Amino acid sequence: MFSQADIQQIEKRGIPLSEIEKQLKFFRNGIPFLNVTSPAFVGNGIIKVSDEMAQKYRKMHRKMLHSQRVVKFVPASGAATRMFKKVYEIIQQYDNSYEKYLELLVDRSFNSIYYICENLPLFAFYQDLSEAAARCGENLEKRLAKKDYVFALDLMLSPKGLNYGNLPKGLIKFHKYKSESRTAAEEHLVEGAQYASANGKVSVHFTVSPEHMQLFKNLMDSIIPKCQERYGVTYQIDFSIQDPATDTIAVTMDNQPFRNNDGTLLFRPAGHGALLKNLNDLDFDIVFIKNIDNVVVDRLKPDTVFYKEVLGGILFELQETITNYLTRLENPDSVSDATITKMINFARKELNNQFPYPLDSTSRELKIEWLWKTLNRPLRVCGMVRNEGEPGGGPFWVKDEKGVESLQIVETSQIDLSSKKQKEMLASATHFNPVDLVCKITDYKGRPFNLFDFRDENTGFISTKSKDGRDLKAFELPGLWNGSMAYWNTVFVEVPITTFNPVKTINDLLRKEHLYEKYLMKLTKPR
Repeated sequence: MFSQADIQQIEKRGIPLSEIEKQLKFFRNGIPFLNVTSPAFVGNGIIKVSDEMAQKYRKMHRKMLHSQRVVKFVPASGAATRMFKKVYEIIQQYDNSYEKYLELLVDRSFNSIYYICENLPLFAFYQDLSEAAARCGENLEKRLAKKDYVFALDLMLSPKGLNYGNLPKGLIKFHKYKSESRTAAEEHLVEGAQYASANGKVSVHFTVSPEHMQLFKNLMDSIIPKCQERYGVTYQIDFSIQDPATDTIAVTMDNQPFRNNDGTLLFRPAGHGALLKNLNDLDFDIVFIKNIDNVVVDRLKPDTVFYKEVLGGILFELQETITNYLTRLENPDSVSDATITKMINFARKELNNQFPYPLDSTSRELKIEWLWKTLNRPLRVCGMVRNEGEPGGGPFWVKDEKGVESLQIVETSQIDLSSKKQKEMLASATHFNPVDLVCKITDYKGRPFNLFDFRDENTGFISTKSKDGRDLKAFELPGLWNGSMAYWNTVFVEVPITTFNPVKTINDLLRKEHLYEKYLMKLTKPR
């Protein structure tokens, strides 16, 4: 199947040939669906924290910041192309004629192009857009007054203007304030100062694409001095790229290796699951994970900060108990049978692990062996939001091939929708995953886990794409918070919808969560 030139190409990327063969097997045989047994809900895998307990956990969070190495991990390598999908369409179709303008008026809903065009001055990047027009010898306001929307939209996306069509979301200005505008990346620095400041230092790690690395560094160089002065902290900013060795091979629709026009094999980035290597390389104890586009303006940040502290406090309290138990188990003869039972109940009730043996008749040695294996794993505490129709994965109980149930974050594509029972479980889910995680990636002695030891390699995603006008199949590695964390200790906590405000399309920037307060009254109301 592979020529000597193919093998050289594979080896140059640093991908083991056995990994390629494994991927090809997935394409041929498909990826098994997960066996979902029940959606997780409050009282069945999801914790609802009382106001009193929330304050306790916030104190624990602050204690954690003084004793642990903490970093905020932000996947930021994805391009913003899909964010502007409708904008590209209108640029191709709109010719400034009165007829086209009337067509534009038909849909005035929030998600319409009309809504973007009528509210263009309210975007945080409008001043930059106006200055770009001036450099072209044009007056933006006059062009908009003539309903010349294509000029403004093209200037927003193209290299002659803001070049937003070729930038990642992290470099796009999301929010306007009285005296400044901030990119999504800058908002993560502001957030980090409020819940991830350990002894006056805030560590933030961005995963970026190689072609945008210098732009991110330039942005950080320009904003860090201001942020440090404003928040009284010192920032440590690091970057990493998605390792080419994590790319996956593409195949034709009949599962043969897809070849470029020059005959070489086509490899594609393998989704956010490829970032497991980046996460594994971090030299920290505690990691806050949050997507680049889930940020809000300052007036709405208190909820985000509050619940990040709650999640952090829960994780730290659990880890203190785990450390205590594992330390005691180093000398098992000194641990009573009653204490071992207490440890098992902690692992079952607090960490959601099913004890696979009859408790009363299982030997002491087997119980201790199970405790070591169960407690000495990476730990994640994940915020879960009430399901209000947003797309995305959700929290479910899943049974493995050994019949053992565990909590997992499951994507729709991992569920067999041809099964009526599985489809009903998906429909009955009460919560979804907003990607709001706090993770402990070192063990009870502070030694780093090898996170690859806790990944379910038999999960992943196959999707249909195209290249040079030809359809192909692409394989994504087990998602970072899906199969890549399948064998972690997992705790789900209900958090309010106010902590989830992603920007999936440019229209989302016109939601109140992303608007300068002064602009709320100026907003054209959708019809």
